[in-house]
Amino acid sequence: MAHPGDLGGVGTGLLPQVLRAAPAAVLVIDLAQRVVVHANAAAVELTGGGVRLPIDVDRWSEAAGLTDLGGHPVHGTASPLSRVARGVPVAGEPVAVRDAARRAPAIGATGVDATGAGLLWVTGFPLTGVSGGAVPSGTADDLERRALVVLLQLPGAEQGDRWLEVLRDRAVVATGMSFVITDPRRKDNPLVWVNPSFVALTGYPADEVVGWNCRFLQGANTDRVGVRRIADALRRGEPVTEVLLNYRRDGSAFWNEIAISPVFDGAGELVNFVGVQNDVTERVVVEQERRAALAEAEEARGQLRLLAEATTQMTVALDVVDASERLARSLVPELADMCAVDVLDVPGQGVPRRLAVAARDPADEDRLRELGRLRNYHVGAGSDTGSVLAGDRPVLVAELPELGGDRYPDDPAAAAVYDTLRLRSVMVVPVRARGRVLGALTLMTQHPYGRRYGQRDLHLATDIAGRAGLAIDNARLYETEHAAAATLQRSLLPVVSDVDGVQVATRYRVGVDGNQVGGDWYDVLDLPDGALGLAIGDVVGHDLIAAAAMGQLRGVLRSYAWDGGPPGLVLDRCDQLVQGLEMAAMATAVYARLEPPGPDGHRLLRYANAGHPAPLVVVPDGTLLRLDENRSPMIGAVRSLGRRAGPGRAEAVLRCPPGTLLLLYTDGLTDVAGEDADARAELLESTVTALPAGVAAEALVDRVLAACSPNRPRDDVALLAVRLDG
Repeated sequence: MAHPGDLGGVGTGLLPQVLRAAPAAVLVIDLAQRVVVHANAAAVELTGGGVRLPIDVDRWSEAAGLTDLGGHPVHGTASPLSRVARGVPVAGEPVAVRDAARRAPAIGATGVDATGAGLLWVTGFPLTGVSGGAVPSGTADDLERRALVVLLQLPGAEQGDRWLEVLRDRAVVATGMSFVITDPRRKDNPLVWVNPSFVALTGYPADEVVGWNCRFLQGANTDRVGVRRIADALRRGEPVTEVLLNYRRDGSAFWNEIAISPVFDGAGELVNFVGVQNDVTERVVVEQERRAALAEAEEARGQLRLLAEATTQMTVALDVVDASERLARSLVPELADMCAVDVLDVPGQGVPRRLAVAARDPADEDRLRELGRLRNYHVGAGSDTGSVLAGDRPVLVAELPELGGDRYPDDPAAAAVYDTLRLRSVMVVPVRARGRVLGALTLMTQHPYGRRYGQRDLHLATDIAGRAGLAIDNARLYETEHAAAATLQRSLLPVVSDVDGVQVATRYRVGVDGNQVGGDWYDVLDLPDGALGLAIGDVVGHDLIAAAAMGQLRGVLRSYAWDGGPPGLVLDRCDQLVQGLEMAAMATAVYARLEPPGPDGHRLLRYANAGHPAPLVVVPDGTLLRLDENRSPMIGAVRSLGRRAGPGRAEAVLRCPPGTLLLLYTDGLTDVAGEDADARAELLESTVTALPAGVAAEALVDRVLAACSPNRPRDDVALLAVRLDG
């Protein structure tokens, strides 16, 4: 069996000598192995001397005859010794010992019942924070991995005072821990003793602090919540550990890890609190630096996410207003409680237009627009926004005046709006692109939840505004080019003149997929033989090549139709010429001849279809017909082997009474990305059939566009409607 003085690698310094002399059974437990590595003479006596160390704590408890108060074995996770072995402090828990008179005469176990069981009080704690000259060189790390357990019988004040005296004068003084004892039975729970390590740690001499509550260590920045937790634990007589910012006698601050444990006498009455202090400033500073680094890294990641989100939002914008609105929405509430985007119509000149606002509270958006209307943001006019628009440096006001009268002393209306917005901090940065100031981005925070802006926020806002400038400038260029393209597109389409006996209406809506002209077209021909020629088509592509091919194809079809050829032959000859001259890759088209009315007013409609969506016809009784007979391949889809003879492509004939409606359209109306084409075709047909009898051609095309056109059509849409008058 191990010698009682052998601490299992701890050494033979002052601490073993103290434990050997203590009037209690004392154990030292290896926390890593959960085994008893030292037992003093009284502890050896409890086991009868037949146990060899090291030994598992539960096996030692069994050898010592320890049970709970009901006589059950204490081995397992509920055992006080097992909890100490897991590093959990135990303060004054009772255990019973079988055959106490024989096992523990040295520690005076009393209160033996008829079964011979006695009562011991268990106190244990990890030996953390031990340093200094208490142990020989090289043994401090060993103590850090140990726990101390004391099994003590305290039948009265005399025995308790004896133990506290030994603990105070020998064990605690021998260690380097700052150690104090208070007396909760006296008013304000004053200190009754402090060891030299406490004096060295705090700078307070013992005679200045004994008799006072130790709150004198607290100061202005001490955490009051932690102080309340300590007070609550002391009021309940429970152990507590907190880390507080304390102050030495010279006023210097240090982080103090305070562990307080209650001490009970043999009757279970609270007699003292024992407090251990440990200067953990270095550990806390390292942890604070680690947390600050993590917070800084997370903030940087958040800024990158915000930059990426704002850039993505603006990249897909197709006009200046859309880009401005996407920018404002992407910054609220991540970077600002409110945001405004002001854009100049002419870079560097004039008064900007407030194109977009966004606010955490939607009701503030109207107020923000009103403030922009009231203030003079003219370039260089003297306001923060005006100076930024004039090319001056960005503006950062970390703390705005609380009252609107202080912010705008000469503008009561603006001051009143300012008061309703509860502004706290503001940044105004220029929106630049290609060396020009296009506008200004204003970011604001509000009371009570808004933060104060700093330089890092200003750098981020400037970066975002630079990206916004490119997006807005590109959107402006797109708008200009798209408007020019749309003008060119419409210039290639015919002007439809009045035709006797029919109503004709046309519409052309330019898509947003690209900024070039497209290949959709329509035509109405008042032919020399009295017939009315109707054509609609779509050249594959959305660029200038498609537009040029559309113009050529329209011209070819007009010339062949003017000769009076049947629809099938007209499309067939167009196909041959397109392929022979390599005018276009492919195109869809419908050509129809509406013959002069007969004696009964009816007209024959002859048509041929080269891969185009089927036109719709509504006869006077409301019946809907699809002109989908004799469809043929697209123009340019099948290579011809030479000039064909015969009637050309097949055509179909429909007899149309007066009041008949005819609608020709391109696939931009029915083929929409992400939507079901059949469902959109059904929507178109149901819209046409729901129109009242006698509806005019103009009303027909307007109603179809309103009900069926996509919100942002990516493809061009062409409509041609004809109504046969009675």
